Amino acid sequence: MNPVLFIFNSIMLGVGLAMDAFCVSMTNGLHEPKMSKGRMMAIAGTYAGFQFLMPMIGWICVLTIAEYFDLFRQMIPWIALILLCYIGGSMLVESFKKTEETEEQSKLGVRELIMQGIATSIDALSVGFTLAEYSFPAALLSSLLIGIVTWIISLIGIRIGRKFGTMLAGRANLVGGLILIGIGLEIFITGLL
Repeated sequence: MNPVLFIFNSIMLGVGLAMDAFCVSMTNGLHEPKMSKGRMMAIAGTYAGFQFLMPMIGWICVLTIAEYFDLFRQMIPWIALILLCYIGGSMLVESFKKTEETEEQSKLGVRELIMQGIATSIDALSVGFTLAEYSFPAALLSSLLIGIVTWIISLIGIRIGRKFGTMLAGRANLVGGLILIGIGLEIFITGLL
């Protein structure tokens, strides 16, 4: 394969796969408009890490346990729907609570971040099937490019969310929760079609 075409295809695949991470990143920025740069890097890095890992896991599964993986692949839309609706629903409930919480208490926790990372990258698992004809170094490079693209796009999403989060003030959890539920439904419906 032409190296330039290979890199271009991997980057475009990364852009397509990163759109869910972009939307969830905007939601996190809405939810936490005063997020530090280090935290932004960590959140984007989590999404990028999962987007890198999932195609590699899919590539390994195709070469080893393809028949079992096919059954799991059918469950991907359900898993994404459940995870994102759970996180989005929690944000909606939080938006209607009238208790006074500190900003620290409303920050995205590690558990929620990992759930978001899995939910936004689980569709990348099936991309491993498309990488099956690649050698290990080529699959690794393609997955790495997908991860880098996701990291950049996620950072952009967080920055956009932070800007609008300041404008939306108290409604950020409501908007963010609805966005996450919407993304979960989109992944679910697209996965069933």
